[in-house]
Amino acid sequence: MLIALLAAGTICLGAALAFDYFWIGSPPVFARARLVTIEKGESFRAVAESLERAGVVRSSALLMLYAELSGTARRVLPGEYAFKGGERIPAVMRHLVRGDFLVVTVTVPEGLTVHQIAERLGEAGLACPSSFETAARRGPLVDALGFGPLGAEGYLFPATYRFPPHATVSDILGAMLERFYEVLTPRVEERMFELGLTPRKLVTMASIIEKEAKAPGERKLIASVFYNRLRLGMPLQSDPTAEYSLEGEKKPAALAVRTRSIFNTYDFTGLPPGPIANPGLSSIEAALYPANTDYLYFVARDDGTHIFSRTYQEHLRAIAMLKHDARAGASRSGVGSAGRRR
Repeated sequence: MLIALLAAGTICLGAALAFDYFWIGSPPVFARARLVTIEKGESFRAVAESLERAGVVRSSALLMLYAELSGTARRVLPGEYAFKGGERIPAVMRHLVRGDFLVVTVTVPEGLTVHQIAERLGEAGLACPSSFETAARRGPLVDALGFGPLGAEGYLFPATYRFPPHATVSDILGAMLERFYEVLTPRVEERMFELGLTPRKLVTMASIIEKEAKAPGERKLIASVFYNRLRLGMPLQSDPTAEYSLEGEKKPAALAVRTRSIFNTYDFTGLPPGPIANPGLSSIEAALYPANTDYLYFVARDDGTHIFSRTYQEHLRAIAMLKHDARAGASRSGVGSAGRRR
């Protein structure tokens, strides 16, 4: 009796595979990997339907039949999978049982430095922070791309990335750089030529805008201030440039602006030698298309927005007004504050 049941199961399994091979066929290879999340405790029916919706398999019913007959339905590992397509049902089930295509998701926000990105990757368990930072500063990939001694700072595009748990540092670095170069469309390159910008100058300006702009709507206004200062030969006097260091050290702005460094734009005119962070698309767009103003100064309010001024006298009046408001607020609440000056 047992032998008969085993034989019947084998026949059914063979029939399922034959039906898959000759009539159903394998799905197409995807241009971009498709993600399927399998929750812990989720029924295999729900898993099969998710895979069919994603196009990973053509028939959820046939996948369920195969998984049940092969004894693999209850051995699927939960997690987020990235499928490249073009595989038949047995191959898909092997991946689910082994956890082959499990991915780790990590989000890189706008404005992080290489040092901070390395720390975030370490927290996600994807890379040793020091190994990633070394590769991003002076590894073979950045050397091949000609980034020079400052490395890939500014070129690691902020986005949400999904990597396999055993991705190499080169895999991670390559994915971030690839996303950046996708931004350099012919339209962007044409605009860079109009402004006389190299990619390094573009990301350097964009990184300063990224660090200065707390209110998204002010990015282009802030960009206009810095371009106006460059045109007139004025120092940019940007606090974030003074606070930046390759080692990831952070100094208070009041101390940083008095500390000499190759990035401190209180010490010289023009842009610093390289980016001070990794800017997002909005800051890159602001660097490419600044507002048309004659502003030369701005000072921050407590809420992160700024007062923009055309002359130094206007700027001093804005600072005085903010200090007055801060003192008035402190007298009411017992807490003092002051805006940054530019």
